[in-house]
Amino acid sequence: MFSDCEKCRGRSVGSRVIDSRQSTDDKSIRRRRECIECGKRFTTRERVEEHELIVIKKDGSTQEYDKSKIISGMLTACEKRPVSIKQIENIVFLIEKELIDSGKREVATADIGDSVIRHLYSVDQVAYIRFASVYRSFDDLSEFLSELNKILDK
Repeated sequence: MFSDCEKCRGRSVGSRVIDSRQSTDDKSIRRRRECIECGKRFTTRERVEEHELIVIKKDGSTQEYDKSKIISGMLTACEKRPVSIKQIENIVFLIEKELIDSGKREVATADIGDSVIRHLYSVDQVAYIRFASVYRSFDDLSEFLSELNKILDK
């Protein structure tokens, strides 16, 4: 990497990284560098590129990813349940990490919903059933009972 040294300016053949630290918000990296030519040390800051995610809805339309929609759905499912806001935020963080780590720029709402359901199941099974009943659009009691039986059989 060719980082400009304040002493050498354009003559520098490059620099080597001595130390790297992630910022507390995980949106930038602070690097301590040393000029290969003159030995002068300097600091650079690099911004982490935001991964813009596009969500493909059931009807085929697209929109930008909005984590507040996941949080809203989870808050409704977890209402009057022993699930803290912190637990919900942690689940959303894990879901976002999974989405980003997948490397995909587009993701279907079904994939997001399945991920929410998977994480909710391990936290609170009543919240899981509530979320699943809306997400999977249960039309009648038999679908609801079928989902309950899956939990009871485990």
